[in-house]
Amino acid sequence: MNNNDPIGSAVSDFLAGKQHAEIIVESNLTEDDVIPVDYLFREPADMPEMEHTALQASKGKVLDIGAGAGCHALALQNLGFDVTALDVSEGAATAMRERGVKQVVNQNIFDVTGKYDTLLLLMNGIGIAGTLDGLDRFLQHARTLLNPNGQILLESSDILYMFEEEDGSVLLDLNAGYYGEVKYNMKYKDQQSGWFDWLFIDPAILEDYATKHGYTFEVLYEGDMGNYLARLMLME
Repeated sequence: MNNNDPIGSAVSDFLAGKQHAEIIVESNLTEDDVIPVDYLFREPADMPEMEHTALQASKGKVLDIGAGAGCHALALQNLGFDVTALDVSEGAATAMRERGVKQVVNQNIFDVTGKYDTLLLLMNGIGIAGTLDGLDRFLQHARTLLNPNGQILLESSDILYMFEEEDGSVLLDLNAGYYGEVKYNMKYKDQQSGWFDWLFIDPAILEDYATKHGYTFEVLYEGDMGNYLARLMLME
């Protein structure tokens, strides 16, 4: 396995019996965090309400983007959906096949072709756009993947609260670009992803970008910490 596939290595270890593995997440914004690997294997009963809302809103042929260990793809597959699980991690793709996901693609989203009715991006999945410029690119590419009346179901967060001072004011460096553009590095044992861009986008700006690219926009669910589930649909 490549030494730049921490998620793939961690999910492989979990399947091999290492139940308490953790992925270390470094960022340029906060202190290090961890992802318990068992969370990537959660069953529907353990999924938050926002994810259930997304699964219920899914329709037709589904592409689960950034599928990880395949928990959402398996849930949809068990509901009878024609679902394809997509992940750039070779180890994650292998693990999903081992877990019984029938259609798995180990590829970058921008290399994907084909037609789908639903593009699903959970766990802050639209973050793969990386930057606002990347969001332009993603929404343009997504149009080539969607059937008429197709939809994008995406989870993101408005992280403005992370810049609040004790008095409630917000301190932003206006020369630093959009505050939702964050850099991450993931580590697991000897594996390291290398630093990459990840996007958190507030709903108002996402709506602007959606409209610009010919999508309707609606928020299907709002969480407690600025997180939300949005649906973008191709305008007829």
